[in-house]
Amino acid sequence: MNRQGSVSPGTAAPAEERSCSWMKPWIFLVSALAIKTAFVTVCLVIFLHGSYGQYNTLLQDATEWCCVPSVAAGKKEGWMCCPKGWKRFQKSCYYISDDTMSWAESVQNCTGMGSHLVVINSKAEQVVTNDYETKYYIGLSAYKTGQWQWVDQTPYKVADTFWKPGEPNLLFAEKCAAIHVKGNTDSSTYSNWNNILCFTSCYRICELAVKFV
Repeated sequence: MNRQGSVSPGTAAPAEERSCSWMKPWIFLVSALAIKTAFVTVCLVIFLHGSYGQYNTLLQDATEWCCVPSVAAGKKEGWMCCPKGWKRFQKSCYYISDDTMSWAESVQNCTGMGSHLVVINSKAEQVVTNDYETKYYIGLSAYKTGQWQWVDQTPYKVADTFWKPGEPNLLFAEKCAAIHVKGNTDSSTYSNWNNILCFTSCYRICELAVKFV
């Protein structure tokens, strides 16, 4: 080393200088990975916010979702998701309550979870709701207008209903519909609807469209 402190030709550089030079590529690589990770995290947060923003109310009570592959024509096309604890059938999620309420309270409870009392549109859907041996409110009533109406405004068609033999009756008083598996039920057609007093405490089935992601 000369008097000015520089390294003379043929003289090895100090160890600490060699170490710093060797570390520079690693520092760059680690920094790049950190930036990339932060970018991916931001994108994921934005994606989740965009996908589930419409279910903010529901997510307050159901923070976990269960998803299954969505397959069409033999090809996977994303995922179908339901809140954890809900039952999926076709393109709907179903919540089967473990407590009882009046019909109006049941409507409010389902609405508070971003869903509605179940609207049964087909025999397949009627069959899947027959697994429970007790009374469950469905989203059908006549207490406001005297005419049967679904909560989601689906047109009421007698041909698409599943009333028990002899039901509905006593329409002047019993204006809310419930699934009633026990009793006088037509097992060949799964007809088990019964109209009851709207203040009767029953279990309920809430329905929510599956979330595609």
